[in-house]
Amino acid sequence: MAILDLHETGGYLHFDREQCVREGKARAEAYREAAPFPHIVMDDFLDADVLRRLLAEFPDREGRGYFDRAQERLKYQFDPNTVASGRVRNLLAELNGEPFLAFLSEMTGIEHLISDPYFAGGGLHETLAGGHLSVHADFNVHHGMKVERRLNLLIYLNDDWGPDYGGQLELWDKKMRKAAVSVDPVMARAVVFNTTLQSFHGVPEPLTCPPDRSRRSIATYYYTAFPSDATVPTRTTTFQTRPGTGDKVDWQVRYGHFVEDWVPKKMQRLARRLVR
Repeated sequence: MAILDLHETGGYLHFDREQCVREGKARAEAYREAAPFPHIVMDDFLDADVLRRLLAEFPDREGRGYFDRAQERLKYQFDPNTVASGRVRNLLAELNGEPFLAFLSEMTGIEHLISDPYFAGGGLHETLAGGHLSVHADFNVHHGMKVERRLNLLIYLNDDWGPDYGGQLELWDKKMRKAAVSVDPVMARAVVFNTTLQSFHGVPEPLTCPPDRSRRSIATYYYTAFPSDATVPTRTTTFQTRPGTGDKVDWQVRYGHFVEDWVPKKMQRLARRLVR
């Protein structure tokens, strides 16, 4: 039985607000006390058959660009505007709707959450065999909306996914000493976690699934407005290196953060040109 039901009205699937509030409250203590930072792993989050119907309409990656660098390999992203499936668009819209925001707020204690209609970095994700995503902390400011990133939601879409296929989501401690949590990306499992400058996570080991399989998921992100007097350092995705591995340092990103923090505003454009 799913944690949250999707009800159908006139062919449109939607969440029930009362159920969202109730189920969010029921998980609040577990979420807020979790280590290495507030998070929760939920099996049977949504009805698996609903997700399988959505999976049957997963977009074709033919001709689409993907990430392929040291920190992230063979990873595709699809925002709703690039997806022909009405089911996919319906579910993504509901994950951005007020009833679902109520679920997240009750569970996390973060009030006045704002969803992202632009799906910056969100939507559907797919990683091919051999692909990975290094451990990182996410970008913290949505520049279009001028809001602060607070939560990530991941819903996995992988039937018959064995542990030997890899693709485990890892949550690392703040000092980057070890992975404190490892999550298999199996069908209908969801993960929610707080995003801060030290919420390090990733899928760092290359996928070992058969070449005809891929790791698929839904990803949506949530924000809050800045206090009127807030001064917040701006960060892009910040990759970390794991001890004892061959992980590559992203020096370009680190230099950009150095410029942002230490170079006077009038000279920042020139400083960035120096490394192009």
